[in-house]
Amino acid sequence: MQASEAQLKAWMIAGLGGDAVAHELLLRALVPLLTSFYRRRMRDADSDVEDLVQETLISVHGKRATYDRDRPFTAWLYAIARYRLIDHVRRRKLSVPIEDVETILMAEGFEEALSARMDVEALLSTLSPKQARAIRETQVEGLSIAEAAEKAGLGESDVKVSVHRGLKTLAARLRGERP
Repeated sequence: MQASEAQLKAWMIAGLGGDAVAHELLLRALVPLLTSFYRRRMRDADSDVEDLVQETLISVHGKRATYDRDRPFTAWLYAIARYRLIDHVRRRKLSVPIEDVETILMAEGFEEALSARMDVEALLSTLSPKQARAIRETQVEGLSIAEAAEKAGLGESDVKVSVHRGLKTLAARLRGERP
């Protein structure tokens, strides 16, 4: 049985308070969640999945002080997992079809969709209108590149570039860098 968002968050907060048992319970509970997360994205790569789970657990342990107690735990967890996956893909120089980028980058959570949507809108408001629209339509609303291009009266490559540059800018901002 998988632990709930509330239970995971409670273990995380207790672990931050020095409760070693809670921290161990959290890490153990994350193994099936992360295994499932990576298996959906890395078909036929069980050894890679195991490596990614271990790397993510190490990152969770090492970055636990960055967790904001007022935010959903799973959003923080899956952000770390996505970064580990992206790093893995880059290290291996694997190609990922553009259609799969949305799947890799989409946040996975439990019942925090409304809060996440507000966060996404706040982030998108920091981009140029063209980049925000391209990301909103392709990554949030689920339009294809072709559909978004037609809707905006742009070329497909223009939409792809806008999405790429916008996501790059957002990633830099989330890491605290100046884009």
